[in-house]
Amino acid sequence: MPARWWRTLGAVFVLLVFVPPLVLLVSGSLTEPGQPPPPTPRLLPEPLSAAGYEHAWSLGSLGRATLNSVLVAAVAVPLSVLVAAWAGFALARSSRRLVTVVVTASLLALMAPATALLLPRFVIFRFLGLTDTLVPLIAPALLGASPLYVLVYYLAFRGLPADLYDTCRLCDLTPARTWWRFALPVVRPVTAALTALSFILTWSNFLDPLVYVYDRDLFTLPLALRSLSVLDPTNFPVFLAGAVVATLPPVIVFVLAQRWFLRSESPGRQLR
Repeated sequence: MPARWWRTLGAVFVLLVFVPPLVLLVSGSLTEPGQPPPPTPRLLPEPLSAAGYEHAWSLGSLGRATLNSVLVAAVAVPLSVLVAAWAGFALARSSRRLVTVVVTASLLALMAPATALLLPRFVIFRFLGLTDTLVPLIAPALLGASPLYVLVYYLAFRGLPADLYDTCRLCDLTPARTWWRFALPVVRPVTAALTALSFILTWSNFLDPLVYVYDRDLFTLPLALRSLSVLDPTNFPVFLAGAVVATLPPVIVFVLAQRWFLRSESPGRQLR
């Protein structure tokens, strides 16, 4: 079966899995607030009402929470991808012994549960006086956010033809110029995929803001949605309206990035 058929089947599968919940989410958010939930889901509630969005925006302070989430994502996502790309390229050009040690340590780090690091990280940020700020939400990006990103970039850069690196060496290019001008453009689909993944994980991060942020003015969208859900658990259209606001940016990022991780270009075509 040609590759395009597999891609078409994958796209159809994604649509069947993700589109119906999104449709029901939007439909529920357009229900009149204060009404009891319908016995069965409705695609078009009667009457249609946008009052849920007004209540969610005012009661949940979604405007400020959205700005906080955008600020964290705008700094953390590019920084984490950039650091991971640097580390992956350096690892791909390192000796076999060093690669073995680093890859083994990265795999062991991936096996450790994230909650096991909460206490030591909290102690460090509390000692530095950085709790109740957005810094603890951005600081992990200085380490590439996750060893997974570094390993993905390492495999991508290692898979490039050795002639590419030899040519750059003969042209007396520095490793930084080789990385920027030749290696990074070839792995552009990997960059797009990791950027989308990093954005989604950063945008939906609930545990870290819950641990480090106490000031309501610094709440990110996941914390704002939690506050919104406990105000009136029976008024589901208001909470669903807030969920639509929180879900829309990841959907947009995925749509913008999907053409890169559904399309694979050969290194020779990229270098021309």
